[in-house]
Amino acid sequence: MLSHNCGGRVGESGWLYRSAHSSELPKSLLRPSLGYIVSDTLSRIDSTMTSANRPDHDARYHRLFSDPRVVAQLLRDFVGGSWLAELDLDGMERLSAKFHAEAGQRREGDVIWAIPHRSGGTTYLILLLEFQSTSDHYMALRLLTYAGLLGQQLVKERRHVVDGKLPPLLPVVLYNGDTGWGAPLSMHDLVDLPEASPLWCWQPDMRYYLIDVGALDEAELKKRDSLPALWFRLENASDPAQVVAVADALIAWLAQRPGFEAARALFVELLGATMAPRDPDFRIPADLLEVRTMLATRAEQWQQEWLQAGRQEGRQEGEAALLLRQLARRFGDLPPWVRDRVLGADTATLDDWGMLILDATSLEDVVGER
Repeated sequence: MLSHNCGGRVGESGWLYRSAHSSELPKSLLRPSLGYIVSDTLSRIDSTMTSANRPDHDARYHRLFSDPRVVAQLLRDFVGGSWLAELDLDGMERLSAKFHAEAGQRREGDVIWAIPHRSGGTTYLILLLEFQSTSDHYMALRLLTYAGLLGQQLVKERRHVVDGKLPPLLPVVLYNGDTGWGAPLSMHDLVDLPEASPLWCWQPDMRYYLIDVGALDEAELKKRDSLPALWFRLENASDPAQVVAVADALIAWLAQRPGFEAARALFVELLGATMAPRDPDFRIPADLLEVRTMLATRAEQWQQEWLQAGRQEGRQEGEAALLLRQLARRFGDLPPWVRDRVLGADTATLDDWGMLILDATSLEDVVGER
């Protein structure tokens, strides 16, 4: 019998977890990402995603977690718990769901796996891959609907229903959005009732387990020897050197574990996508070692470009601050529109305005009419 220990958090000790009731992620966990490319500055993969390449990204996730071995690694590394030993993760099978939960459609990112128990019986894993930019406030309600529809399908097909009892469920949400997850983890927090109300006895309940990719810590991810951990490290990489480090770790991982050709191809696509936006004519190599070599070569170039951009930005900020001080000293308190115009000007314009201030009789003589 499975032990009863509902956590709802990534890891038994709560590591890597962002509170589902907190509106902001701790600054230490807010890492920009090089999942697709460093453009003018390093930024998280989803913030640079366009409508053209976003479907490719989502499809890669879906393909990666369509492999039962990868799903098993996800559960071992990011759900954990001694009770997992009671499940035969190597024997899981994907269920072809026949229900439609939302507007007559079930999303491709919603995957259901039947996992046999070593002592008999089955647990159904409902794995939702969430690619929206923000969290779904009513996720617990959505999963409650899925659970009911799945139960109806199992009853209709007489699948794993023993003595009139339904098999247990394990709902897991894998989220990769622009902001941290802020939705309630259970139906309890969605129902408007005082805690002491006797009506709680008759309220539906559903709790899900959350894996918030954007909140995963690099140091902790390095300790986990699995493809999901490598994938999340790549998604959360904050500089080109980290991308190369992940590529090296991936090559070493695959060298010791043959049979993951499909996953290798997906990583090649994702690694190659970090270079493609820089060069419209770029074609992603098919070989992982070739991709890694090209990444290492271009990473140094990107780093230099980034540092140059940073120096240029620093110079602009310094000149703007100096000009604002000079204008305030000459004309007194500055209206907001003047400050905005100065802070938005490039270095050449700031140089010109710095010369004009010598003979100007008004703010307009320097920065122009409002």
